[in-house]
Amino acid sequence: MTKNLDNSKNNLTTDAGAPIGDNQNSMTAGSGGPVLIQDVALLEKLAHFNRERVPERVVHAKGAGAHGYFEVTNDLARYTKADFLGEVGKRTDLFARFSTVAGESGSSDTLRDPRGFAVKFYTEEGNYDLVGNNTPIFFIRDAIKFPDFIHTQKRDPQTHLKNHNAIWDFWSLSPESLHQVTILMSDRGIPATLRHMHGFGSHTFKWTNAEGESVWVKYHFKTEQGIQNLTSEVAQTIDGSNPDHHTEDLFNSIEAGDYPAWTLKVQIMPLEDAANYRFNPFDVTKVWSQKDYPLIEVGRMVLDRNPNNYFAEVEQVTFTPGNIVPGIDFSPDKLLQGRLFAYGDAHRHRVGANSHLLPINRPKNEANNYHRDGAMRSDSNGGSSVYYEPNSLGGPTETPANKQASFAISGMADSVAYDDDDHYTQAGDLYRLLPEDEKTRLVANIVGHMMPVADEAIKRRQIAHFVKADPEYGARIAAGLGIENV
Repeated sequence: MTKNLDNSKNNLTTDAGAPIGDNQNSMTAGSGGPVLIQDVALLEKLAHFNRERVPERVVHAKGAGAHGYFEVTNDLARYTKADFLGEVGKRTDLFARFSTVAGESGSSDTLRDPRGFAVKFYTEEGNYDLVGNNTPIFFIRDAIKFPDFIHTQKRDPQTHLKNHNAIWDFWSLSPESLHQVTILMSDRGIPATLRHMHGFGSHTFKWTNAEGESVWVKYHFKTEQGIQNLTSEVAQTIDGSNPDHHTEDLFNSIEAGDYPAWTLKVQIMPLEDAANYRFNPFDVTKVWSQKDYPLIEVGRMVLDRNPNNYFAEVEQVTFTPGNIVPGIDFSPDKLLQGRLFAYGDAHRHRVGANSHLLPINRPKNEANNYHRDGAMRSDSNGGSSVYYEPNSLGGPTETPANKQASFAISGMADSVAYDDDDHYTQAGDLYRLLPEDEKTRLVANIVGHMMPVADEAIKRRQIAHFVKADPEYGARIAAGLGIENV
């Protein structure tokens, strides 16, 4: 008996902890008889197997991740009271996940697609999630267009194939996408590895200091490995031999002690500048000029530990831009405002209402609130403590000092677009900045992607946008598609 107890950690058990006597043979009525329903170990094993996959993410389904830390290298307390940013040398544990946007969980790593760049900081004031991409902008600027945009990137409901007509029809009718389309079709559309790309918060956020003074801020993670990209031809070759190239590279580099790192820098804009800046600073299809608002170093992100279990950590980690900490607030960016709901709601559907209790999502300082019950509640569920607020029984109360900083708003409540409809200047500037060889590859990538579009009207409508950005840009694409009189 003592020997059996000592080795109990090696006993194969049911989920209830009961030892399993035979895991090779089902319990049957005689050696050739039918299987008995009383074989509960068999039933549990098959039932669990049927449920081993949670629904994959609607977007960013294919991803890789790693643990690491963030270390502050520059004191920016004059801009934000966020504790994890408040002291040079301070380290904060984190988990980062990188992903493609449109592909399924089994799709190729080397597709031409933006890459998600999400970081969860386990701060002493709660989890802070910075959920961005490897581009500083996005295709759309209002969350109401997001489901439609993603539908165009997914599979056709009849053929179950990617639909180039849908993609370019949507883009040609959404000129705000032109800047991001130009980046996507450029060399940076396919990074060589996840380590060799920049990351961005993309949206505008607000920082507030201990005195209650606020500024607008944008985040830039600059890879210390240098930018490296793949041509379409090389990416296709890798896709054919190793569709998990990026996932493998990240894991192997960390396993070998070659820890990837990024330097975090920010752009700071005074609140009063927003009203008069030449581009709407909350429009996520636009960038702020670094000549106007130079990059300021904040610290370094280093990834130095691989997950022990992909499902438990990479697949079940949940990110939402709604996870903020004191000193960091939101902006009136319309796409960001929609994401504040959509991301948390997606996780409540996909992983469950209590996904925050999973180890990968659990904050260091533990949640302390009146949320109760729900599927997979794995803690004490509040025990016998008070379960409502306000109360006179000593339960947790709000801390007014941690309210989000206020900002002025005005105008009529209405469904309206941003005032700025200049979708062409920044896209044209980007095209003109590219060296000639990169311009050539950009044009070739666009032409190759538009070739399958059957409707010439869609091609002409999109070419008109390229022409408005830069006449040469549009003319070269038209020539490549064999379209005249644009």
